[in-house]
Amino acid sequence: MRQHHRTPRLLGTLLLVAAAGFSLVGAAPPAPTLVPLGRVVPAPASVDPGGSPYRLTADTRIRVDDSREARAVGAYLADILRPSTGYRLPVTSHGDGAIRLRLGGEGLGAEGYRLDSGRSGVTVTAGRPAGLFHGVQTLRQLLPARVERKSPQPGPWLIAGGTVTDTPRYGYRGAMLDVSRHFFTVAQVKRYVDELALYKVNKLHLHLSDDQGWRIALDSWPRLTTYGGSTAVGGGAGGFYTKADYREIVRYAASRYLEVVPEIDMPGHTNAALASYAELNCDGVAPPLYTGTEVGFSSLCVNKPVTYDFVDDVVRELAALTPGGYLHIGGDEAHSTSHADYVTFMDKVQPVVARYGKKVMGWHQLTGATPAKGAVAQYWGLDDTGAEEKARVAEAARNGTGIVLSPADRLYLDMKYTADTPLGQDWAGLVEVRRSYDWDPGDYLPGVPGPAVRGVEAPLWTETIVTSADIDVMAFPRLPGAAELGWSPASTHDWDTYKVRLAAQAPRWDALGIGYHRSPQVPWPAG
Repeated sequence: MRQHHRTPRLLGTLLLVAAAGFSLVGAAPPAPTLVPLGRVVPAPASVDPGGSPYRLTADTRIRVDDSREARAVGAYLADILRPSTGYRLPVTSHGDGAIRLRLGGEGLGAEGYRLDSGRSGVTVTAGRPAGLFHGVQTLRQLLPARVERKSPQPGPWLIAGGTVTDTPRYGYRGAMLDVSRHFFTVAQVKRYVDELALYKVNKLHLHLSDDQGWRIALDSWPRLTTYGGSTAVGGGAGGFYTKADYREIVRYAASRYLEVVPEIDMPGHTNAALASYAELNCDGVAPPLYTGTEVGFSSLCVNKPVTYDFVDDVVRELAALTPGGYLHIGGDEAHSTSHADYVTFMDKVQPVVARYGKKVMGWHQLTGATPAKGAVAQYWGLDDTGAEEKARVAEAARNGTGIVLSPADRLYLDMKYTADTPLGQDWAGLVEVRRSYDWDPGDYLPGVPGPAVRGVEAPLWTETIVTSADIDVMAFPRLPGAAELGWSPASTHDWDTYKVRLAAQAPRWDALGIGYHRSPQVPWPAG
């Protein structure tokens, strides 16, 4: 794996360049950059280029509808553009505005938008605020990549003329971050949220508990975090979110139109809980804390009433903190739970989730029990997973269970790119950029009806991931491809054109400080 780093440009002389009302010393003026209207990730549903481009100037204003949501999206856009352009870019709900964010479009659904660009301005129209926000992500990508920098940059700032009309293929476009194997702070999670938002991802799945650490504070079982959250893989210090921390993550994600899906994995992957409370163990003896990476050795005691008191308390408190519709109950790799006990456990736990107003989500092993009405099963198997297991998932889908696709040998972001990738694992194989992108969620699982597929999710397990830089280099450049699989129509799916659009994202990642794997499969820009 090779991580891309910017190399400063060496100049023989210092140049004084007047641009956009400020002076830049030591930088050559860039040639005018006009990003083609369709060079966007995810690929828009419809692109109709034509006409003159719009030029952002010091006189540009951002006109928004007089609603709290539209004003917030306008302020978000202005915050991105001001540092690099040096322009004031006032956000107003009155008068003219060369950038117009408008609610009221028909036929665009909950997340779609239309972007119209011409000499006189740019208008983003959407039926709902989420669509405005997604349209702003497209507008960002149509500006030169240097617009993302936090210091003044030379213009001009051009947006190609034409119309983009865009709606998502799937309503569930997720990314999972495992904060249990290694803990990530609120600031680090926010950073990842911002990266996800650029590619119109709308679900943040937080894996909050596992054998190595419990990461969400609960009043009813405080030792879960004070003791069970004190460790991490390799013996590090661990950490956890207070309720206030978690609310801040939820609030920040919502401001970027991502819904948080919290996961408490059970009945397996529970050593941190079992170590914290002896009574949750069948023999009443608490095991030691665990800092390794093995799986399948822990289980809640299915036959103890206290187990269900525990589950009820956990679900009740977590549901109260979570405005989103889903609560993920895990259910994978429960190798220390008999099949009969597993079925019993799921039959008792799923109604608890419903009682507190949430829909059940679980890993696809949930289909080995009886998924609750409205449940969603997350498939994490491989291309060559056995036919019987796939058939069980397909049968559940035909009976009404929704399916989110996260095949490990396609979308697990912790899989190594190549054999010499320093980070990650390879138990599901090596997953280079093309393999991650080049498949169709609509027909991936035989026998699963198309409408049962709710979308896709790219999980990032963190046994080997410790820093935000680690997250970036494993997520990029694969994450944008996962986002495109979830957003773009199947008709736009083509590796040869995608890799060109993906390569064009690299200068933007440089500007944002995102390190990435410089895959030889992608024609990256020189330099």
